[in-house]
Amino acid sequence: MTPEMTHLFTSYVHQFFFGIYPYLAVMIMVGVTIMRYDRDQYTWKADSSQLLRSKGMRVGSNLFHIGIILLFFGHLVGLLTPEPIYHLIMTAGTKQLLAMVAGGIFGSLCFIGLTMLLYRRLFDKRIRATSRFSDIALLVILYVQLILGLITIPYSAQHMDGTSMVALANWAQHIVTFRSGAADFIINEAWVFKAHLVLGLTIFLVFPFTRLVHMLSAPVKYLFRTGYQIVRRRGGA
Repeated sequence: MTPEMTHLFTSYVHQFFFGIYPYLAVMIMVGVTIMRYDRDQYTWKADSSQLLRSKGMRVGSNLFHIGIILLFFGHLVGLLTPEPIYHLIMTAGTKQLLAMVAGGIFGSLCFIGLTMLLYRRLFDKRIRATSRFSDIALLVILYVQLILGLITIPYSAQHMDGTSMVALANWAQHIVTFRSGAADFIINEAWVFKAHLVLGLTIFLVFPFTRLVHMLSAPVKYLFRTGYQIVRRRGGA
Protein backbone atom coordinates (compact mmCIF):
# COMPACT_ATOMS: atom_id res chain seq x y z
CA MET A 1 0.00 0.00 0.00
CA THR A 2 1.42 3.37 -1.01
CA PRO A 3 1.79 6.21 1.52
CA GLU A 4 -1.03 8.07 -0.24
CA MET A 5 -3.38 5.10 0.07
CA THR A 6 -2.38 4.59 3.70
CA HIS A 7 -3.10 8.23 4.49
CA LEU A 8 -6.45 8.04 2.69
CA PHE A 9 -7.44 4.86 4.53
CA THR A 10 -6.43 6.35 7.89
CA SER A 11 -8.44 9.48 7.11
CA TYR A 12 -11.54 7.43 6.26
CA VAL A 13 -11.23 5.38 9.46
CA HIS A 14 -10.84 8.53 11.54
CA GLN A 15 -13.85 10.19 9.91
CA PHE A 16 -15.95 7.06 10.47
CA PHE A 17 -15.17 6.60 14.16
CA PHE A 18 -15.37 10.27 15.12
CA GLY A 19 -17.85 11.64 12.59
CA ILE A 20 -20.29 8.79 11.86
CA TYR A 21 -19.93 6.18 14.62
CA PRO A 22 -21.24 8.52 17.37
CA TYR A 23 -24.58 8.85 15.57
CA LEU A 24 -24.79 5.12 14.80
CA ALA A 25 -24.11 4.24 18.43
CA VAL A 26 -26.70 6.66 19.81
CA MET A 27 -29.38 5.70 17.25
CA ILE A 28 -28.95 2.00 18.04
CA MET A 29 -28.95 2.74 21.77
CA VAL A 30 -32.19 4.73 21.63
CA GLY A 31 -33.97 2.47 19.14
CA VAL A 32 -33.13 -0.86 20.75
CA THR A 33 -33.77 0.50 24.25
CA ILE A 34 -37.32 1.49 23.26
CA MET A 35 -37.89 -1.90 21.61
CA ARG A 36 -36.59 -3.79 24.64
CA TYR A 37 -38.77 -1.82 27.05
CA ASP A 38 -41.79 -2.35 24.85
CA ARG A 39 -41.31 -6.06 24.12
CA ASP A 40 -39.24 -7.55 26.94
CA GLN A 41 -39.76 -5.66 30.19
CA TYR A 42 -39.09 -8.77 32.27
CA THR A 43 -35.39 -8.47 31.41
CA TRP A 44 -35.34 -4.78 32.39
CA LYS A 45 -33.48 -5.20 35.66
CA ALA A 46 -30.06 -5.06 37.27
CA ASP A 47 -29.93 -8.81 37.98
CA SER A 48 -28.15 -8.27 41.28
CA SER A 49 -26.16 -11.24 42.59
CA GLN A 50 -26.25 -10.03 46.18
CA LEU A 51 -28.66 -12.79 47.21
CA LEU A 52 -26.11 -15.41 46.12
CA ARG A 53 -23.30 -13.89 48.17
CA SER A 54 -23.21 -10.45 49.76
CA LYS A 55 -19.58 -10.50 50.88
CA GLY A 56 -17.69 -7.66 49.24
CA MET A 57 -20.78 -6.64 47.28
CA ARG A 58 -21.78 -3.53 49.21
CA VAL A 59 -18.36 -1.90 49.38
CA GLY A 60 -17.46 -2.70 45.79
CA SER A 61 -20.86 -1.67 44.44
CA ASN A 62 -20.94 1.60 46.38
CA LEU A 63 -17.43 2.62 45.31
CA PHE A 64 -18.17 1.71 41.71
CA HIS A 65 -21.49 3.53 41.52
CA ILE A 66 -20.28 6.65 43.31
CA GLY A 67 -17.20 6.82 41.10
CA ILE A 68 -18.92 6.16 37.80
CA ILE A 69 -21.81 8.56 38.44
CA LEU A 70 -19.42 11.39 39.31
CA LEU A 71 -17.26 10.53 36.30
CA PHE A 72 -20.28 10.55 34.00
CA PHE A 73 -21.52 13.96 35.08
CA GLY A 74 -17.96 15.29 35.18
CA HIS A 75 -17.48 14.27 31.55
CA LEU A 76 -20.90 15.68 30.65
CA VAL A 77 -20.22 19.10 32.15
CA GLY A 78 -16.58 19.20 31.08
CA LEU A 79 -17.21 18.35 27.44
CA LEU A 80 -20.42 20.24 26.84
CA THR A 81 -19.76 23.53 28.65
CA PRO A 82 -18.94 26.17 25.99
CA GLU A 83 -15.65 28.03 26.31
CA PRO A 84 -17.18 31.51 26.81
CA ILE A 85 -19.06 30.24 29.87
CA TYR A 86 -16.24 28.61 31.81
CA HIS A 87 -13.80 31.35 30.76
CA LEU A 88 -15.78 33.65 33.03
CA ILE A 89 -14.28 31.89 36.05
CA MET A 90 -11.28 29.90 34.82
CA THR A 91 -8.87 29.33 31.96
CA ALA A 92 -8.70 26.21 29.79
CA GLY A 93 -5.55 25.15 31.65
CA THR A 94 -7.27 25.48 35.04
CA LYS A 95 -10.24 23.50 33.76
CA GLN A 96 -7.90 20.76 32.55
CA LEU A 97 -6.15 20.62 35.93
CA LEU A 98 -9.51 20.41 37.68
CA ALA A 99 -10.58 17.61 35.36
CA MET A 100 -7.33 15.72 35.99
CA VAL A 101 -7.64 15.95 39.78
CA ALA A 102 -11.35 15.14 39.91
CA GLY A 103 -10.99 12.39 37.31
CA GLY A 104 -8.10 10.88 39.23
CA ILE A 105 -10.06 10.80 42.50
CA PHE A 106 -13.36 9.58 41.09
CA GLY A 107 -11.59 7.20 38.72
CA SER A 108 -9.64 5.65 41.58
CA LEU A 109 -12.82 5.09 43.58
CA CYS A 110 -14.47 3.50 40.57
CA PHE A 111 -11.37 1.41 39.80
CA ILE A 112 -11.25 -0.07 43.32
CA GLY A 113 -14.96 -0.85 43.30
CA LEU A 114 -14.96 -2.30 39.79
CA THR A 115 -11.92 -4.45 40.57
CA MET A 116 -13.78 -5.94 43.54
CA LEU A 117 -16.90 -6.58 41.45
CA LEU A 118 -14.99 -8.09 38.54
CA TYR A 119 -12.94 -10.35 40.81
CA ARG A 120 -16.14 -11.46 42.54
CA ARG A 121 -17.86 -12.12 39.21
CA LEU A 122 -14.95 -14.15 37.81
CA PHE A 123 -13.72 -16.12 40.80
CA ASP A 124 -16.77 -16.72 42.98
CA LYS A 125 -18.05 -20.09 41.73
CA ARG A 126 -21.69 -19.46 42.60
CA ILE A 127 -21.79 -16.07 40.94
CA ARG A 128 -19.75 -17.19 37.93
CA ALA A 129 -22.16 -20.09 37.37
CA THR A 130 -25.17 -17.76 37.16
CA SER A 131 -23.43 -15.04 35.11
CA ARG A 132 -24.24 -14.50 31.48
CA PHE A 133 -21.61 -13.66 28.88
CA SER A 134 -22.95 -10.11 28.69
CA ASP A 135 -22.49 -9.64 32.45
CA ILE A 136 -18.78 -10.45 32.33
CA ALA A 137 -18.19 -8.72 28.99
CA LEU A 138 -19.79 -5.52 30.29
CA LEU A 139 -17.57 -5.43 33.37
CA VAL A 140 -14.47 -6.05 31.24
CA ILE A 141 -15.42 -3.27 28.82
CA LEU A 142 -16.02 -0.85 31.69
CA TYR A 143 -12.73 -1.92 33.29
CA VAL A 144 -10.73 -1.29 30.11
CA GLN A 145 -12.52 2.03 29.59
CA LEU A 146 -11.70 3.09 33.14
CA ILE A 147 -8.03 2.18 32.71
CA LEU A 148 -7.89 4.17 29.46
CA GLY A 149 -9.43 7.13 31.25
CA LEU A 150 -6.82 6.99 34.00
CA ILE A 151 -4.03 6.71 31.42
CA THR A 152 -5.18 9.99 29.86
CA ILE A 153 -4.14 11.84 33.01
CA PRO A 154 -0.35 11.55 32.49
CA TYR A 155 -0.86 12.32 28.80
CA SER A 156 -2.76 15.48 29.74
CA ALA A 157 0.00 16.41 32.19
CA GLN A 158 2.46 16.71 29.29
CA HIS A 159 0.73 19.90 28.15
CA MET A 160 -1.12 21.89 30.78
CA ASP A 161 -2.33 24.64 28.47
CA GLY A 162 -5.68 22.92 28.01
CA THR A 163 -5.41 22.42 24.25
CA SER A 164 -6.49 18.78 24.39
CA MET A 165 -9.40 19.64 26.67
CA VAL A 166 -10.56 22.33 24.22
CA ALA A 167 -10.18 19.99 21.22
CA LEU A 168 -12.17 17.20 22.86
CA ALA A 169 -14.87 19.63 23.99
CA ASN A 170 -15.16 21.09 20.48
CA TRP A 171 -15.52 17.58 19.07
CA ALA A 172 -18.28 16.69 21.56
CA GLN A 173 -20.15 19.98 21.09
CA HIS A 174 -20.05 19.67 17.31
CA ILE A 175 -21.38 16.12 17.54
CA VAL A 176 -24.34 16.96 19.81
CA THR A 177 -25.25 20.00 17.72
CA PHE A 178 -24.98 18.07 14.42
CA ARG A 179 -22.30 20.35 13.01
CA SER A 180 -19.87 19.07 10.40
CA GLY A 181 -16.12 18.83 10.87
CA ALA A 182 -16.26 17.38 14.37
CA ALA A 183 -13.64 14.70 13.66
CA ASP A 184 -11.12 17.31 12.51
CA PHE A 185 -10.75 18.74 16.01
CA ILE A 186 -9.14 15.60 17.43
CA ILE A 187 -7.21 14.31 14.44
CA ASN A 188 -3.87 15.07 16.12
CA GLU A 189 -4.77 13.94 19.64
CA ALA A 190 -2.97 11.04 21.34
CA TRP A 191 -4.13 7.47 20.73
CA VAL A 192 -5.36 7.06 24.30
CA PHE A 193 -7.90 9.88 23.95
CA LYS A 194 -9.21 8.39 20.71
CA ALA A 195 -9.40 4.87 22.17
CA HIS A 196 -11.22 6.27 25.21
CA LEU A 197 -13.78 7.98 22.97
CA VAL A 198 -14.35 4.95 20.72
CA LEU A 199 -14.83 2.57 23.64
CA GLY A 200 -17.10 5.09 25.34
CA LEU A 201 -19.27 5.23 22.23
CA THR A 202 -19.24 1.42 22.11
CA ILE A 203 -20.65 1.37 25.65
CA PHE A 204 -23.55 3.49 24.34
CA LEU A 205 -23.93 0.96 21.52
CA VAL A 206 -24.14 -2.10 23.79
CA PHE A 207 -26.21 -0.28 26.44
CA PRO A 208 -29.63 -1.68 25.45
CA PHE A 209 -28.32 -5.25 25.21
CA THR A 210 -27.04 -5.37 28.80
CA ARG A 211 -28.13 -4.78 32.38
CA LEU A 212 -27.14 -1.13 32.02
CA VAL A 213 -30.74 -0.35 31.08
CA HIS A 214 -31.60 -0.41 34.78
CA MET A 215 -30.04 3.07 34.94
CA LEU A 216 -33.17 4.42 33.26
CA SER A 217 -35.37 2.99 35.99
CA ALA A 218 -33.58 4.44 39.01
CA PRO A 219 -36.24 5.05 41.71
CA VAL A 220 -35.65 8.80 41.87
CA LYS A 221 -39.28 9.39 42.83
CA TYR A 222 -38.66 7.89 46.28
CA LEU A 223 -36.44 10.86 47.12
CA PHE A 224 -39.44 13.15 46.78
CA ARG A 225 -42.23 11.01 48.26
CA THR A 226 -44.50 12.85 50.69
CA GLY A 227 -45.58 9.97 52.89
CA TYR A 228 -43.84 7.39 55.04
CA GLN A 229 -43.50 3.75 54.13
CA ILE A 230 -45.74 1.57 56.28
CA VAL A 231 -44.17 -1.71 57.39
CA ARG A 232 -46.17 -4.41 59.19
CA ARG A 233 -44.69 -7.47 60.81
CA ARG A 234 -45.81 -10.81 59.47
CA GLY A 235 -48.49 -12.28 61.71
CA GLY A 236 -48.31 -9.39 64.17
CA ALA A 237 -50.93 -6.90 65.21
